[in-house]
Amino acid sequence: MNMTRRGFGALAAAALSTPGLAAAASKRTAQRLIKPPRLRPGDLVGLIAPGGYASDRVIEKSVRNIEALGLRVKVGAYLRALHGNYAGSVQQRLADLHAMYADPEVKMIWPVRGGSGCISLLAGLDYALIRRNPKILLGYSDITALHLAIHNRAGLVGFHGPVASSTLADYPREHMLAVLCEPRATYTIPMAPENAVKAQSAPQFAIRTLTQGVATGPLMGGNLSLLAALCGTPYAPDFRNGLLFVEEVDEAPYRIDRWMTQLDLAFGLHQAAGVMVGVCEDCAPKPGERGLNLDETLDQHLKPLTVPAVTGYSIGHIRHQFTIPVGVRARLDTAAQTVTLLEPAVL
Repeated sequence: MNMTRRGFGALAAAALSTPGLAAAASKRTAQRLIKPPRLRPGDLVGLIAPGGYASDRVIEKSVRNIEALGLRVKVGAYLRALHGNYAGSVQQRLADLHAMYADPEVKMIWPVRGGSGCISLLAGLDYALIRRNPKILLGYSDITALHLAIHNRAGLVGFHGPVASSTLADYPREHMLAVLCEPRATYTIPMAPENAVKAQSAPQFAIRTLTQGVATGPLMGGNLSLLAALCGTPYAPDFRNGLLFVEEVDEAPYRIDRWMTQLDLAFGLHQAAGVMVGVCEDCAPKPGERGLNLDETLDQHLKPLTVPAVTGYSIGHIRHQFTIPVGVRARLDTAAQTVTLLEPAVL
């Protein structure tokens, strides 16, 4: 993931505290949730790069991943375009995204990677086109910007999960396919056992419960820097009365502190029904640098909460992550260390 996205965090978070913007956010959240059709064997998947540039090696791995799942691939016209470190100009990336939504044969849109640049597409997205053609959009990291904007402006469920070039181990594949292919009234997701094993040598993989309990609400969140970047815009993530989930990678704790503060100023973390922090890899102070560590930083924001709050869940820039349908109602159970979807995410 390209770290240049961190500059977006300077947007004015407190703007959403004004009555007009808060009311607009509530109206967006209250609209009817649109769910895409389920993914079926042999379906056509649109492969695009809405953010960072993808090399031929990464593209080829993505194609192999899709075909290994028994799916077919349609490659975006500008997938190999290059504009600085972006996968083409804003206009080229928008053209690929719109073409995939407009193609009735394409059933899922799968970005090859995240990187940086998706936030630049939001003002130009054709939300009416997307609403008329609901499809699965799957990805994490910078794809967070697309998930939240499309949810806010089109009312469509997005899927925070592996990108097309991810290495699909058993755990991510199982839960990804269950969420995308099998509409169930309820579906319980346990945390990855592989992450529990890794926690023995890498403490950031350990699950910590700051406040115990059970919480229910729509799932809302994604990459922390993108959540903060969207505050004060029409695409901001309104997580009030919802289950907020966040994740980060390769960021100093002081930046995580700033972005968590930004979310708190914009909406109030205490107004969430519950808070889940994923595994934040490489988020430690540099050697010899003064500063709080990751746990100390998160504790400042989570310990004062009275709602259930946990860290180390199987979310983020990690191999063993589960797929989260943005906007779908779910239940967080800190004692069981599970997330249960309370409705199907697809039709």
